[in-house]
Amino acid sequence: MKSKILNLGIFLFMAISLTSCFDNKAKQSVEIDTPEEVKKAEEKTADIADQDFIDGMTGKIWHNYLEIKIALTKADAGQVQDVAKSMADSFAEERADMKEIAKKLSKTGNIEKQRRLFAEFTELAGPMFEDALSGGTIYKKFCPMAFNNNGAYWYADIEEINNPYFGDKMLKCGSVKKTIKK
Repeated sequence: MKSKILNLGIFLFMAISLTSCFDNKAKQSVEIDTPEEVKKAEEKTADIADQDFIDGMTGKIWHNYLEIKIALTKADAGQVQDVAKSMADSFAEERADMKEIAKKLSKTGNIEKQRRLFAEFTELAGPMFEDALSGGTIYKKFCPMAFNNNGAYWYADIEEINNPYFGDKMLKCGSVKKTIKK
């Protein structure tokens, strides 16, 4: 009798052990990010749209615009080119002038030319962003020192100044000139 109970116990123990080895879904793992990894993740996503627009095209262009602004702030000409290509593909025919600037952005690897084109794009796209905003807040900002003290505007989804025209050289140069809320 004792041997039957012992055999049954051993059998049950082995059955439980084997099934737990094969049940990977039940296993849990925790991944802990280092402070450096957390900071990198925040940098990648810090300025990515929490606004709503009346049409999908404007929303996509806004998202691309913010990505280009971040890339310019980091002086990442390659990223500007990649995002600008995606942006150019998003435009409808009635926005041919903006599409043309986006194409030019995607074709130049010169960061200073990209910054000038971004300023031109901002002049055309700014009113579109303001008119199409249906929810959230956007900020129109100005850097008085850009382009030999002629100044330039840009739009952002956060109030903090991160200057795309100077990047690390003068990251905090500029001010909020207009707050647009819907």
